Amino acid sequence: MKIAIPLASGKMSEHFGHAKQFVIIEADPASKQIINTTHLTPPAHEPGVLPRWLHQQGVNAIIAGGMGQRAKDLFTQSGIAIKTGKSGGAPEELVVAFLNGALASGGAECNHEGCQH
Repeated sequence: MKIAIPLASGKMSEHFGHAKQFVIIEADPASKQIINTTHLTPPAHEPGVLPRWLHQQGVNAIIAGGMGQRAKDLFTQSGIAIKTGKSGGAPEELVVAFLNGALASGGAECNHEGCQH
């Protein structure tokens, strides 16, 4: 399983679409162990680019802060599970919580009105 997390200063970014870097963590869901960690620079932000790019990287899930409904739809169409509503945190800790079923989705939806993302 590969889980993507947008980064800002080494922690999870509040808004995936403007992240300058993503960490892709490969994990074994059976043993709940992290196998590998890769940092990648995403392509320039445009609607629909990140879901396609992450799908090409073999990502199965994304953990993010705010995300608009259109982006959620595109990730779902790409077969990528979404956990939103998180804020900050070390990527490895978020992935371990996700693997243990302790990372519930929040209701954070970003519509870009008044957000600072």
